[in-house]
Amino acid sequence: MDHHRYLIVNADDFGQSPGINRGIIEAHERGIVTSASLMTRWLAAGEAALYAKKNPKLSIGLHLDLGEWICRNETWTPLYTVVSLEDKAAVEREVYRQLEAFRYLIGKEPTHINSHQHVHMREPLRSVALNLSDALGIPLRNLCPAVHYSMNFYGQTHDGQPVRMQISLDRLIETLSTLPKGLTVLPCHPGYADDLNTMYQRERAEELKVLCDPRLQAAVKNFGIELCSFADWKILRTRPIHYTG
Repeated sequence: MDHHRYLIVNADDFGQSPGINRGIIEAHERGIVTSASLMTRWLAAGEAALYAKKNPKLSIGLHLDLGEWICRNETWTPLYTVVSLEDKAAVEREVYRQLEAFRYLIGKEPTHINSHQHVHMREPLRSVALNLSDALGIPLRNLCPAVHYSMNFYGQTHDGQPVRMQISLDRLIETLSTLPKGLTVLPCHPGYADDLNTMYQRERAEELKVLCDPRLQAAVKNFGIELCSFADWKILRTRPIHYTG
């Protein structure tokens, strides 16, 4: 049995805006981010893809984008929608259109799949995304038995209320201190979101600051955690993997 502790730190929303790209790149070069998920529909996707091609240590997955919703007065309303989430045929067409865009931009298959605001957790996208992940042999967030992830590092509640303490340096170090043996995946959202209309905005810069803090990198080393990416998944998938959410 492998007794090492492995950690994939995956930044979502790569390509959504120049500010998001800048933050993710900083978090990779100066921090502990090892992987990113690309949104192919946005104008900054080409810029993100160019960086990824020049920096293969950052593994790149597909961040399926079918819309974004914001909670106002206890009601979720759309900031934008791409297709109806109830129309399976439209959902499937859009998923494969985004996959083809990913292949065109990156020049290879994604290393993993997830979705904006976790919409793949509900049907019909759930089945479409599962079929795609099975066909490609890559993990789909929270629906692959070999991979789990932690939501300990996220600065809002389920209804969009801020909880900044969850993205503090102390909170993240505490999470790392109790990391179990095997592989853990930590999603994150670093970036500068002043150029983007999004429900998760100020929190991104706060995440970035923590992810680049030298004390965090020291903690990773002191706890004996080995940073890796989804590019290593096929090797690590046979080893014990744990959920920390």
